[in-house]
Amino acid sequence: MTSRSPSDLALLTELEPIVESNLNRHLSTAKEWFPHEYVPWSEGRTFDGILGGEAWDPSQSKLSDVARTSLIVNLLTEDNLPSYHHEIAVRFGRDGAWGTWVHRWTAEEGRHGIAIRDYLLATRAVDPVALERARMQHMEGGFTSDYESVLGGIAYVSFQELATRVAHRNTGRISDDPICDQLLARVAADENLHMLFYRNLLGGAFDFAPDQAMQAVLDVITSFQMPGHTIDGFQRKSVQIAMAGIYDLRIHHDEVVMPIVRQLRVFERTGLSGEGERAREELAAFLEGLDQAASKFVERREKTNARKAARA
Repeated sequence: MTSRSPSDLALLTELEPIVESNLNRHLSTAKEWFPHEYVPWSEGRTFDGILGGEAWDPSQSKLSDVARTSLIVNLLTEDNLPSYHHEIAVRFGRDGAWGTWVHRWTAEEGRHGIAIRDYLLATRAVDPVALERARMQHMEGGFTSDYESVLGGIAYVSFQELATRVAHRNTGRISDDPICDQLLARVAADENLHMLFYRNLLGGAFDFAPDQAMQAVLDVITSFQMPGHTIDGFQRKSVQIAMAGIYDLRIHHDEVVMPIVRQLRVFERTGLSGEGERAREELAAFLEGLDQAASKFVERREKTNARKAARA
């Protein structure tokens, strides 16, 4: 995306006061924290290579396979920050309150990759060579938003930030490592504040352009993908993560989609034209299907786990 349409420019102008007020709220609420304080440096030691340290071995990791997989997916997702910054800087601009937010958000997000990588390397939880190769491959692919409009971008990050928060928080909980849990809880707290910022903008957009906002919400919910979906082997990794209950369809429906839909009062909004009403009806039908699919997934998982337990 290299240019903004007249309607996008008008929306950016309309939302500027909301951006400024939410930026001020964010700055007064966000707490300063330091990645190095969440890393057990005393557990670290030199790896093999030019310094002649000890080669990595899977037995050195305290994490389960699924916890390691989820942490790597979370980290590689955070690593693509340069592409995310480009997307929102071009879409929202670098001037005024919008620009201040873009740079502040980027600075806060940058801590996440630093902290998670340092934790993984200090605790020897991952193969450092494989991790670096995965980072290179993923970042070389970059990230491009599926949504061209400013409103589509705002709608996407509203749901994506909450999804990321949930993924981080649940990864920490299943890690069986209090340090990892504490670290990811801190990262998740950042993601929650980011979600609140974007969700409030989306709520403001409903006041200015209800039909377009409803369509944007429909488009995002019906085609939502996590920002790390281009990670090599993402489909296989996401199934493993879902089977462990870290992030699955039920969690996506109950803890990500529906809370935002309710907060935005999507089904209570008035002032929609026929186009907006049609989008809302389509959204209602999709959410019903998503709920049913989530229940079927949970049922299949329970049967799979029962069979595994019986064999064991």
